[in-house]
Amino acid sequence: MISKIYNTSLSLLTDLYQITMSYGYWKKNIHLREANFSVFFRKNPFDSGYAVCCGLELIIDYLNNLKFSESDIKYLKTLRADNGKKLFEEKFLKFLKTFKFSCDVEAVEEGRVIFANEPILNVRGPIYQCQLVESAIINIFNFNTLIATKASRMRYSAKNDSILEFGLRRAQGVDGSLSASRASYVGGSSKTSNVLAGKLFNIPVSGTHSHSWVLAFDNELESFKEYAEIMPNNCILLVDTFDTLHGVENAILVAKEMEERGKKLLGIRIDSGDLAYLSKITRSKLDESGLQYVKIVASNDLDEFLIESLKSQKSKISVWGIGTKLVTAYDNPSLGAVYKITSMKNSKGKWQRKIKLSEQKIKINNPGINQIIRYSKNGLFRGDMIYEKNNILKRFKMIDPNDSTRSKLFNDSFSKEKLLTKIFNKGKLRYKVPSLDKIKSKLSKDLMMLDDSHKRLKNPHYYPVGIEENLFLEKKKMILKLRG
Repeated sequence: MISKIYNTSLSLLTDLYQITMSYGYWKKNIHLREANFSVFFRKNPFDSGYAVCCGLELIIDYLNNLKFSESDIKYLKTLRADNGKKLFEEKFLKFLKTFKFSCDVEAVEEGRVIFANEPILNVRGPIYQCQLVESAIINIFNFNTLIATKASRMRYSAKNDSILEFGLRRAQGVDGSLSASRASYVGGSSKTSNVLAGKLFNIPVSGTHSHSWVLAFDNELESFKEYAEIMPNNCILLVDTFDTLHGVENAILVAKEMEERGKKLLGIRIDSGDLAYLSKITRSKLDESGLQYVKIVASNDLDEFLIESLKSQKSKISVWGIGTKLVTAYDNPSLGAVYKITSMKNSKGKWQRKIKLSEQKIKINNPGINQIIRYSKNGLFRGDMIYEKNNILKRFKMIDPNDSTRSKLFNDSFSKEKLLTKIFNKGKLRYKVPSLDKIKSKLSKDLMMLDDSHKRLKNPHYYPVGIEENLFLEKKKMILKLRG
């Protein structure tokens, strides 16, 4: 977890304005007034039809270990404004030293498919606390969900083939590599090359050898034989250091020698060239030699589109090694999730809805403390409706927030489930974090219930997400009043 990786307080993993706003709330004596903030994103990443919720376990770990250490307070004392004066009063820093997270948190569980414009996580409690945790929550959710979604798309392209994630060397820093390995596993990879990620998250690890191993010996055949000797139970040979098809011939010789010793070559890896052509020739050579069990592993800047293309070309690749374009979310560098205040108690303790206006309709948030109902029928998800938590629903009609001419009506013939689950109650963890394999299983079940039209890589069909009719009308009334 994050706390294990850094072994330090993460309270300062925030933007300065979160602390200055919290200071302002404290100065105005409204810091303990309760507010609700919601996390959501406005557009599905990669022009996908869905996203994969990921990062909740890391958010839980962050919140569960949140405190201001002596060194944190000492550092904050050093901060100065441009005129040289201290940024924060001593009394405020003493107040921070007593900080103990006491908010309620509800969230969509990891491994669930999610969609733009719906609340994925609610933080509710003293406004200064909600404010202080914003940046870290968004940081964790944005990146992890982005990578899990990318991995899921690659998993979809690869069909029943295995995906290996080995992007450590190309990832965005230490935490970027660890988070990417975890999120990739949630999204669909079966193993990682990242040994520390394997240790921290209990992810199966995998690895072959690089070209330097081959070049360290007098010739390729010798290097293969030596590797097979030291790794008889985990031997995959990289065959393209000099000439791929000649490398395949050498690998076949070694595979036959291994058979004589009662061992089996697991696979050969191709890292360059025309992967469709080379995999077909390689498969033919292996099969002619009675090595039908030897797998063909391919790498070389793969992404979901290239995998789909190679599958359509009937390549003989059975394992896909993916690095750069997975762990860096190559074609969509940020998810863009936001964290907006949606409700706050007034001076009399009564909740009041909050809404932020914008010239762009998509940037206007949904007011109130909201929940999501997901409707299903005949084994498929049919739509997600956002509604205010405390309202008793009498009519299940939802309206598209970006196009009021589009609506959908649900009746009792639909199955329904609430997606936001209680995680923290007054700062106490109430949720049992599942294993990564259980999270992967959740995603597998969700994807089975998501129509293929939403999963296709290009021009996916729109999945219905709407606002419950009464909430839609209340939102419209608030907008008209504020603009009046």
